[in-house]
Amino acid sequence: MAGVIRNVLKKSTGITGINVHAEPVAALQQLYGETLEQLKKLPETAVYRKETETLTTERLDILKKATDIGEMERAIGFGQIEEAIKVAENELRLVQRMHSWKPWEKLIEKAPAGQWDGP
Repeated sequence: MAGVIRNVLKKSTGITGINVHAEPVAALQQLYGETLEQLKKLPETAVYRKETETLTTERLDILKKATDIGEMERAIGFGQIEEAIKVAENELRLVQRMHSWKPWEKLIEKAPAGQWDGP
């Protein structure tokens, strides 16, 4: 619980535009839960859905198993927990966009030769 207390006493993240979050663990749990719910709207065969579900579930498990915020920060690997919140917010927005973009559907027109070739 020392990490939880540490976060409450933290006055600044030291990152412009990212404030200290009063309830970072609850916020991340909510964001990860919403992301998993939104992913259910995508086809089960979509690679993005599969990979994002796996990653989000792993991060949610970290929150459940970690004993303090410092441990969570190290395990998630985004620096401060407030940075993980920003990443989770962006991922949730991306899931919603992917739903409207439908990248798993066939192209309307055939892709030009070599478009999908790697370097």
